[in-house]
Amino acid sequence: MGNPVDNKFTWVIKNFCSVMSSKPIYSDPFLIGGYKWHILAYPKKRDGHQCFCLDLELVDCEFLPSGWRSVVKFSFTVVNYFSKKLSSQIGVKHLFTKKERSKGLSVIHLSELTDKKRGFLVDGEVEIVAQIDVRETDHKLHGSKDYDMEMAYLNGMATTFIINKEPNDDDKAGLVNVKGFQVLPSQLGIVNRIFEKHPETALECCTKNQELRASYINVIFSLIKMLYKGAQEHSTHDLSDAEGALAYMKNVGFKLDWLEKKLDEVKEIKKKCERVTEMQQELHDLMNKHTNVSILLEKEKLEIKNASAPDLSFSDVI
Repeated sequence: MGNPVDNKFTWVIKNFCSVMSSKPIYSDPFLIGGYKWHILAYPKKRDGHQCFCLDLELVDCEFLPSGWRSVVKFSFTVVNYFSKKLSSQIGVKHLFTKKERSKGLSVIHLSELTDKKRGFLVDGEVEIVAQIDVRETDHKLHGSKDYDMEMAYLNGMATTFIINKEPNDDDKAGLVNVKGFQVLPSQLGIVNRIFEKHPETALECCTKNQELRASYINVIFSLIKMLYKGAQEHSTHDLSDAEGALAYMKNVGFKLDWLEKKLDEVKEIKKKCERVTEMQQELHDLMNKHTNVSILLEKEKLEIKNASAPDLSFSDVI
């Protein structure tokens, strides 16, 4: 339904008139600025006119720490297919918080949008471009409540993938310090390898809280385990979650370009796998069609043969 590029997301609504006449619709979730969003489209009467409205909404904000807030400048553009200069655009700057998770804007009169002579609705499609700029973010920890929320967010990310088992008391007693991170003996080899190959990984991680640092390592472990599986084993939602987790880890100071590169490779292979599946289905459909046409052809030929008499006289015809 759409594609994010840098700080822009393009959403093409197909069969616009039919889908908008029933109920509000959501775009697929997308990642911009380290956070996951989606767009809600719906008609609403304002000032005596039926308007086309769009909401920008933050997704999964329940895992963000209390007190979190972010100033976001964003705009919506309804693209005019006849001329970009005629496109309808509106923007605003808004303070998003855990409670104030969405902001709606009235973009264009619905009658103007659906008038095919205006150039916004072509072949039943309407194209929307959202541009989002996350200006300021404040998600520092201010006490135990925020600490618990931060831990819940990290554990939520790790649970999305393949989280390591919770260490017992014996495990905790044998923790080993690696570059300021307390890790399990079973994790030691991989952690050492990470810091040897990518020494810049945690240089900008500022928190000194060991439980948070341990959770960060668990998220990295979970990402590694996920990404080094076969691409066909992951859903598009899984890869979107991995992208969100990587963006969060970058926000708290980790440099994970090497994991981002692997994620891009997995996504590319995933696309190829999906394309192969589509091609196999197309081939299957074509073979079935060929078989059906062959049967129909033989049937027609037989009917022609049976209908043709070798010795016809004028009297037979008359």
